[in-house]
Amino acid sequence: MFAKVKTQKLILLSLLLLLPLCGLSAKRALVVGISKYPQDKGELSWPIIHGANDVTIIKPILEKQGFAVTALINQKATATNIRKALATLVKKAQKSDIIYFHFSGHGQPVEDVSGDEDDGWDEAIIPYDALKRFKKGVYTGKKHILDDEIGVYVNALRRKIGPKGMVYVVLDACHMGSASRADDADDEAVFCRGTNVGFSKTSKPFVPKIDSRSNMRLTKKANWGNACFLEACRAYQSNYEAKFNGTYYGPLTYYVCRVLSKHSLSNGNTWVELVRRLMNADRRLSRQNMVVEKSY
Repeated sequence: MFAKVKTQKLILLSLLLLLPLCGLSAKRALVVGISKYPQDKGELSWPIIHGANDVTIIKPILEKQGFAVTALINQKATATNIRKALATLVKKAQKSDIIYFHFSGHGQPVEDVSGDEDDGWDEAIIPYDALKRFKKGVYTGKKHILDDEIGVYVNALRRKIGPKGMVYVVLDACHMGSASRADDADDEAVFCRGTNVGFSKTSKPFVPKIDSRSNMRLTKKANWGNACFLEACRAYQSNYEAKFNGTYYGPLTYYVCRVLSKHSLSNGNTWVELVRRLMNADRRLSRQNMVVEKSY
């Protein structure tokens, strides 16, 4: 009898010890990298880049810091799969969680139809199955993921995680550029993550607004978690891949990994500024400026 009572007490004690764990915050991440965009659509196809390389270096670093990481690479990174994964992040998010979303691929300006953009252009990340130009009856832009849509997911996350939580968004893409640079210093191939052609149903020419800010403020609300966006360049600039140890990576991703290999991805701002410092020190990146948007 005494043995039975002792066993029951041990079970009860074990359950009591487990209860606090139910309220612990979690670390959740979604990382997307695209290199091999389909090449069978002629002028509608996106150029090959090296976005998938970025996933190979950021994923293990996040996992080492305790993140549960979902990775979507190349053909897995369709518009549907990215949207489902973002929705899953929102569904699973709990109070005090730290959320990290990383995209490495092409970006493009898209003609604004909602009227919320001063310059008349939204910005979009380009999933694996999105095409480069509008073509009636072929592609109308539904697989472009606009900044407005990303903002909806981020705000939903901020509401769920509360004031002790944090959302980071790293966008290693750009919204203008060209396939090569005439004044490049060597004969190496140059890979740009974007295009200087806007996506427009009316053939509207893309004329970028020159906004030289490197820091921008996001909305802050008392019961929401904070958010921080790291973007590889300003909206009117180009984001070029760079070689590190013989392999092409997005420069923002590479320097994020450099910093996070030594610093914890926490709610503070220190690690973000260290990334900016490294980006600024790389002379190859003299024509692009990292942008930080944050709510704190």
